[in-house]
Amino acid sequence: MTDQTQEPITAQEPATQTETASTPGQATAELNLNDLAALKSIIDVATQRGAFRANELEAVGKLYNKLTSFLDTVAKKE
Repeated sequence: MTDQTQEPITAQEPATQTETASTPGQATAELNLNDLAALKSIIDVATQRGAFRANELEAVGKLYNKLTSFLDTVAKKE
């Protein structure tokens, strides 16, 4: 905890539950528009491959629509 600037957590260096619980004020992860666009693509591909159960599709669709709307709004502003 001597360094205040932390790199985003990667798969090679996962944070343990105690590490994240002991540093609630520090930003340990970053999320940007490219990440959100990638998430949208992941949802699309997972849906096409049948990764979700029928009873989960409504929630997945709502999240996908919200994400699409947000990305479209941000794209118009830029």
